Amino acid sequence: MKLICIGRNYTDHIAELENEKPDDPVVFQKPDTAILLKKQPFFIPDFSNDVHYEVELLVKIVRVGKHIQPKFAHKYYNEIGLGIDFTARDLQSQLKAKGLPWEKAKGFDGAAVIGEKWLDKNQFSDLNNINFSLKKNEEIVQKGNTSLMLWKIDELISYISKYFTLKIGDVIFTGTPAGVGPVAPEDQLTGFIENEEIFSINIK
Repeated sequence: MKLICIGRNYTDHIAELENEKPDDPVVFQKPDTAILLKKQPFFIPDFSNDVHYEVELLVKIVRVGKHIQPKFAHKYYNEIGLGIDFTARDLQSQLKAKGLPWEKAKGFDGAAVIGEKWLDKNQFSDLNNINFSLKKNEEIVQKGNTSLMLWKIDELISYISKYFTLKIGDVIFTGTPAGVGPVAPEDQLTGFIENEEIFSINIK
């Protein structure tokens, strides 16, 4: 399976990190070893002093596809999920300053949270109007809505499939809204789609 991630897909998040608005989706990948094991806490790695949470809606691919047209993209996923793209922000900044890839800051072990609960997409009246949020220690720190995506889910699937064949089980992280921030030991992160809890993890 592949974990395909989209960066800079929400204008407010682009602004908070003082990045340039891209002309095309920013695509990167995490290895499958980045997936945080079920029921396990997230351990802050010793190579970073500034690991940030980034909550994101996920889609799971259910059929093989290449060069998918946007009008057919809806056939390639059935469920909506939620996860976290953990980022070693200090390491990422160092790598970006040198013009180097981000993988060490984004793809380390445990850096991809995939919620255990997936929701049937048909339960949503409009996939371009889904609310999601993240609480840190019972305080809401991130709120997003798919209407604010620069590139919507079907557009992302079409774009990604130009470059990478999508296979059954691949997961797409669709980007994070503003509000990202650092984690510390003993924090608890809880993610919601609308008002339904999708995951809850502890930080160690």
